[in-house]
This record gives sequence, C-alpha cells and structure tokens, in this order.
Amino acid sequence: MNQPGVFRSCHRRSIALGLSVALAAFALGSMGDARGQESSLTPNYPDLSSVPNDLVTPPMSQGQPAAGKRVRHQLDRFLKTNVYHALYLPENWQANQTYPVIVEYAGNGPYENAIGDRCEGTVEGCNLGYGISGGVDFIWICMPFVDATHQQNQRQWWGDTEESVRYTLEAIEMVIEDFGGDPRNLFLCGFSRGSIACNYIGLHNDHIAELWAGFICHSHYDGVRPWNYPGSDRESATKRLQRLGGRPQFICQEKSVEVTRKYLAKVAPEGDFEFHRVPFRNHSDQWVLRDIPLRDQVRHWIRRTLHGKETRDHLPATTNR
Repeated sequence: MNQPGVFRSCHRRSIALGLSVALAAFALGSMGDARGQESSLTPNYPDLSSVPNDLVTPPMSQGQPAAGKRVRHQLDRFLKTNVYHALYLPENWQANQTYPVIVEYAGNGPYENAIGDRCEGTVEGCNLGYGISGGVDFIWICMPFVDATHQQNQRQWWGDTEESVRYTLEAIEMVIEDFGGDPRNLFLCGFSRGSIACNYIGLHNDHIAELWAGFICHSHYDGVRPWNYPGSDRESATKRLQRLGGRPQFICQEKSVEVTRKYLAKVAPEGDFEFHRVPFRNHSDQWVLRDIPLRDQVRHWIRRTLHGKETRDHLPATTNR
C-alpha cells in the first residue's frame, strides 16, 4: 500500500523570515478586506518563493482510495479511456462517516510565465483543496474537463462542456454514495480557468447549480472579460450568475481583485461575496501551501459556511497543518 502524502515542516526561522516579506506586503495594503477596499499604494509584491511551504500536495498514485491517499480514479463508463479525476480521502477518513467535499477545477495548461509560474492544466496539478483542508476533514476531488472526441482530459478550456458538466454530476454522486460525501456541504473551487469554471461549469444549468454550498474562485472570474470560447460574454455570464441564488463566494486574485469587485457590484449587488488580494505577484494556486493570513481566512470562511450542526461540530476551529 502506498504511503500517504508527507507533510514537510519548514524550519521556524526560515518561515518567520519568509513571512516577514509577505506581511510587509499586507501592511502596504496588498490584500483587500471583505468589501474589496484596496490601498492606493503600489506595493512591491513578493514572490511565492519568499515564504517556504509548510504543506506539500500528495502526488497522485495508482490504486484504491484510502485515508490520506490521492489516487487516479475513474467513473465506470470511462474505465477504458484516459478521462479521470484525482480523488483524495482525508487522513481521518473512516467508512460510514460523512465528510464535506471540496471539488476543484484546474487552470489552463501547459502554461508558464516570465517569472516561472507554471500550470500543466491537469487534475494532478491542483493544490487549492489540499491547502484549504490541510489534508484532513474534507474529501477532495479534482474534476476533469472532458475531451469527448479523444476520450481524454482536456488541458485547455472546456472540451465538451455538456460532457464536463455531466462528469462532475456523476462523480459527485459517486463520492456521496461510495465515500461518505456530504451532499449538504459541497464546495466548488478553482484556479485561473478553474476559477472561471466555478460559474461557467458550476452554474451551467439549474441541476448542477443547486449542488453547491459555496465557491472559492482564485484568479480570474466568469464574465469579467471575454475569452476565445462561446458564452464568455458578460450577458451569458450574468445569466449563469443568476443561478447563484445568494450563496457565498470567496474571491481572490494576485495583486488586485478590484476589477472583479466592480463587475459584481454592477451585475450582482446583493451577492454574498468576500474579496481578497493574494499578497504575491505569482499567477499560482500554491499560496495555499504556505502559512499566511489569507489561508487562515479561507479556512475560517469554509468552516463558517458549512451547513448542519453535526458537521460543524465534527470539524476543529482551525486546521493545524
């Protein structure tokens, strides 16, 4: 049996040194408050490398799902294809227990920018759900976008949109029935393309839209700007947004989230949105693998958004990872 993912603790002094750089950016106003207010100062945003990881996302492996293990997993109707998702059961997972679920979509790939940020566009490259949960208390599943023609995962944009929606619906049903996923507490998150997908796929129709307890959207947002695919226009995005129905969204982006805040103030002024700037220059989801105030904030947000007293009581106030 494969060993579970290993958490690597960094030396206290190096963490403190790295955090001082990030906290200096916070002091200059590099993170907005819940209303999205931002400082007029222009901070010198540090690089993610200035703060060492305190978490390492487990690599995806072969084999059967088990506590503390992240595996390549498939729906039955895709067993003879290259369409698959990544499934992680928390370290404290037990059969016949119920767990909230973090569903994640990946960014576009292959992508690399001038400062070395990379995204492969794969389910195994996702990090948000692991960093948010710390590897405990939540089931984490990274969904593919389905290339129905070649029967493989789509690395750029959506593939077959309807099939990608259907895959998500079927995979969530599987997680609920087979692994104790809590249908009251399904959270959708994503980075870059995946952030857009929170609404583009997650609010695609009434059926999938009704699933979610909340959303975590990091870097980009559906409808803020047009892209090179059908339905990326503001009118189409606004129609999708109407399916949100007042449920909460935690929205963050590197450097500034102001454009998204202004967009939502126009099209959904009564929405339950919380805005934050990520205090780094990087277009990356790996900030969740670092002990920074923003990670604490998203962890508190997801816990106070949970439905059901029993589920709330099951979880600690914070995740000590």
